[in-house]
Amino acid sequence: MTGTQIHTAPPRSRGGRGSTPVSGHARSALRALAASWRRVRAALLLHCGLRLAGIALVGAWGHRKGLGLYEILATRWDSVYYLNIAEHGYSGHMVPACQLGGPTCKLAFFPLYPALIRAVRAATGLPVGWAAWGAALADSLFAAWGIFAVAEKLHGARVALFTVALYAVVPHALVQSMAYTEPVFTALAAWALYAVLTRAWLTAGTLALLAGATRPSGLAVIAAVTLGAAWHLWSTTGGRSAEPLRLPGGHAPGRPRARLYGAVALAPLGWIAFVLWVGHRMRRWDGYFVEQRLWGSTLDGGTFTIQRLRDLFTQPQLSLDYVVVAATVITAVVLLASLALRRPPLSVWIYAAALVLITVGGAGFFHAKARFLLPAFPLLFPLATALARARTTTVYAVLTGTAIASALYSGYLTMVWTHSP
Repeated sequence: MTGTQIHTAPPRSRGGRGSTPVSGHARSALRALAASWRRVRAALLLHCGLRLAGIALVGAWGHRKGLGLYEILATRWDSVYYLNIAEHGYSGHMVPACQLGGPTCKLAFFPLYPALIRAVRAATGLPVGWAAWGAALADSLFAAWGIFAVAEKLHGARVALFTVALYAVVPHALVQSMAYTEPVFTALAAWALYAVLTRAWLTAGTLALLAGATRPSGLAVIAAVTLGAAWHLWSTTGGRSAEPLRLPGGHAPGRPRARLYGAVALAPLGWIAFVLWVGHRMRRWDGYFVEQRLWGSTLDGGTFTIQRLRDLFTQPQLSLDYVVVAATVITAVVLLASLALRRPPLSVWIYAAALVLITVGGAGFFHAKARFLLPAFPLLFPLATALARARTTTVYAVLTGTAIASALYSGYLTMVWTHSP
């Protein structure tokens, strides 16, 4: 899957005679980052504008019910667990008591986001809830930036703009503004994919390590980085490609294979370390998976999902959330097939396919499956490409209509729906 053309920036000068390779690499990275920021600003403004529409509607709806935005977006549902872990660790009692998962229920939640909350609270002095919400909001911007960077690398700036815009108005986009792990995870995943595309292998491995310590679906990032590195190693040494390994700025690394092996070694460490630690805490090697079963979350190859999709045709009295989630899951499968036909880089397709596989193949929490698919932003590339080719009037109509629908649905999820988004 290498049919997608990767857009590259024009070559830049290497610097003065006295520059060392390390300093040259650092300057190249900083220049690339600054240039990326200049290009992404308009997309981020559009993204924020579309997101603010949904937040404003939720705020107005909540105000009528005597609820503030902070209470709605930072102190409910799964946020409660992350706040409790950030304040009391995994050993402290859970208040309120867990309805699922038993006394060890907090062990189902990965540690990076609570650690980030503690770090923000220590640095700013904010209460734990505000630290959690602030970290999530900041990471949602880094996620949008990373999505833009990946889309621009593959399809150019215009498609990248519309990818970021569509990401702001997907059905469960409100989660991007909540004290949840999705903003953090998506930011790490997007920049990990960008690092793979730019052959910054150690950076990709490190980001995959962090993503693996953020959510169970970190496996998708791990697979993208490790298999992407393995494919690149094979294609550059097995005769399929004569492409030289080079770092941004034109510098050839001294030990390209070592960087590739380093990425493969680093990527799974975060996920593995937490699973082993939970096993140690529960005094059985499969402790993490036991905890997941207590929560009702297992892998069944898609049987549960297919049964719930059948309910669309056999149970006419279904909630709006049920219908939207079912439509999102079906659309994700169709978009994954469409993405495959466009032959994206292998790591990009593996990441999207792994997220879809984990979501569809998992049993339990059908109402949350659209949220689980939120980080699968490469699925938006076919839609963004079509939008980039559309007339201006069509673009305005699509973005306005989807923004309104997304805002109304955000209000429904927080004010009407009684479960986690």
